[in-house]
Amino acid sequence: MVGVEQWAEIRRLHRVEGVSIREISRRMGLHRKTVRRALAAAQPPRYSRPASGSKVDPFRDWICEQLAAEPRIPSQRLRELATEMGYEGGKSIFDDFVREMRPRFLAARTFQRTIYRPGELVQCDLWEPGEQIPVGHGQRRRGWVVTCEVCWSRAIAGSLIFSKEAPDILWGLARNLSRLGGLPEKLVWDRESAIAAGGRPTAAFAAFCGQLEVGWVILEARDPQAKGALERSHRFMRTNFEPGRVFANHIDFQDRLDAWTEKANSRVHRTIRAVPAERLGEEKARMRPVPASLPDVDRRQVLRVPSQPFVRIDRNDYSIDPAFAGRRVEVRVSQTEIAAVVLDTGELACRHRRVFAGGLTLTDPQHQTQLERERENRRQRHQVEVEIRPLSRYDELIPA
Repeated sequence: MVGVEQWAEIRRLHRVEGVSIREISRRMGLHRKTVRRALAAAQPPRYSRPASGSKVDPFRDWICEQLAAEPRIPSQRLRELATEMGYEGGKSIFDDFVREMRPRFLAARTFQRTIYRPGELVQCDLWEPGEQIPVGHGQRRRGWVVTCEVCWSRAIAGSLIFSKEAPDILWGLARNLSRLGGLPEKLVWDRESAIAAGGRPTAAFAAFCGQLEVGWVILEARDPQAKGALERSHRFMRTNFEPGRVFANHIDFQDRLDAWTEKANSRVHRTIRAVPAERLGEEKARMRPVPASLPDVDRRQVLRVPSQPFVRIDRNDYSIDPAFAGRRVEVRVSQTEIAAVVLDTGELACRHRRVFAGGLTLTDPQHQTQLERERENRRQRHQVEVEIRPLSRYDELIPA
């Protein structure tokens, strides 16, 4: 059989140099019929043999019937059933055939390319860092990042929170909108329990959107592809923001996340082939400005100051001025501080910086001083005052 190199040389000699078939046969030691066949062949020679049968062949129709009845049946289970029917072949050839046939019976989901209008949508979600966040006092805590991405410009923003409750999520959402600098027509959310449990917006989320005059889009259950732009940004955070960074505390995490998002927004985005920060500047012309006063999402509770003047917030005890013991106060919990105001007079009962570490008792020095003063007064109240007379009075009573 003529090899590829000989076939190429025969064609070159005859077609380019004009060498006769007889001379080519003499030079290369080949029969003239072999030379003629090489010249007539348009494709290079290759070794081929008829395909041999496979042990799967008798079961091909049966496998297709099973896949038609249950397209997602595991290949291992099909192989077990086929073995009971007499299949004696190997695992690889059986699984390869099932893998080849299965797409014929599955209804594959297809996607159309979504085109966004400027200022139309902002996708929102929660992203959980791979490591727990240091919160001081030698403790670490599980945290989440409320993420927002403007669909047209692809600018992103993120805010760290430590619970998935509505006040924290809505605080992070308000902070992100402030950093992005504009209000969209609608916010896109999945069925997060604090946002849209069961597919309907919660009262807290609806009130938040109503105050900002924005709408919402609640996605179908188990449909992360519907906000794929933000899901890709989450993957970028996992692979680019987290690796190689060690955070001192939650404040350091937030500062470095803000710096990272600004840097990411200033790079050319692969999908839109433009810089998100520049497109966001254009998009703000179509968006309403963020109001100066954002919706109040702080936690509030009313309680009566106990005899031990402390209030428990998020696993920590914060002191209250003991002068207001027994009176009703309204406690306001924000992301940065804990404050309490006396209801009947409006006096400030306490103000503490919020600590996200747990199991702590935080006492204001003034409150501690007041507690010690009151304790000293209570002790003195039980002491009996005894009159001490001068000795001169006894001298007057005793005759000389």
